[in-house]
Amino acid sequence: MSWDQDISPEAGPYKVLMKRGVLHDAARDGREVPIKFYGPLDHDLESYPLVVWSHGFGGNADGAGFISRYLASHGYGILHLTHRGTDSSLWEGKPGHPWDILKQVKIPRTTTFDRMKDVPFVLDQFPGWIAAHPDVAPYIDYSRIGMSGHSFGAMTTQVIGGMPLPDREGSLIDMRDSRFRAGILYSPVPIAHLSNLPPGELYGRIDIPLFHMTGTDDASPLEPIGYEHRLVVHEHAGHPEQYLKILQDGDHMVYNGTRGKLSANPKREEHERIIKVASLAFWEAYLRDNDRAMQWIRDHYAVRGR
Repeated sequence: MSWDQDISPEAGPYKVLMKRGVLHDAARDGREVPIKFYGPLDHDLESYPLVVWSHGFGGNADGAGFISRYLASHGYGILHLTHRGTDSSLWEGKPGHPWDILKQVKIPRTTTFDRMKDVPFVLDQFPGWIAAHPDVAPYIDYSRIGMSGHSFGAMTTQVIGGMPLPDREGSLIDMRDSRFRAGILYSPVPIAHLSNLPPGELYGRIDIPLFHMTGTDDASPLEPIGYEHRLVVHEHAGHPEQYLKILQDGDHMVYNGTRGKLSANPKREEHERIIKVASLAFWEAYLRDNDRAMQWIRDHYAVRGR
């Protein structure tokens, strides 16, 4: 039986709980990192995997809820972060459309590095936080963790997966976190604008399996660049298991569940179904060692070079 014969884009068997919190990093002057956790409720699982999700530029922990509610209903914990300095606080309460405001914002490299540091910090602190929530603990299996994100969050995932980040002097800083088994990039972000190094030197250091998702209308909302530039990460990532899905007529905001300035997409429901099922298949394959899911995802989103 094929894996997708017993899976559906509809919600899984478990109700979904949602909890919010805020963590403070004393090592970074008390930096605040809000979190939002989705998980299965009233389940019969001994444990379940954890997936971390990182938002795009100007977003926050509330994005991509349609993906995380779906995954949680199938027995996953999903941990969303809000990255201060690149989040919705840049535009909230200000006159004008958020995208117009964000186009004028210049992000210091130190702020970008802080965003990346949020991930290992939260992962370090999370067990302590959930100790106070018996409906969550002790079910999370910290040996089965995945990383994911949209746009700037995809770039964050690339860094956590091994892509070095150049500092202002051009030195490559390695921020890889070996606790993550695999990752999903919703709208991958190449970093040629940060470095003159060849792609192989930047993306070749990625050493985890990645699922790259983009669409033929996935241009950047903030600069006139087409979706094709996103494919360079897939082409040069070092780990051999790199999957790719290009949604026909898929745009940038479909992964976040919001539209911004984009007009209504008549294929939105179709695209969301594809995104949910493909994401679940990838996590089943790499976080639950599900052989049927692995075969299904290899058949549908062939590993690069096969």
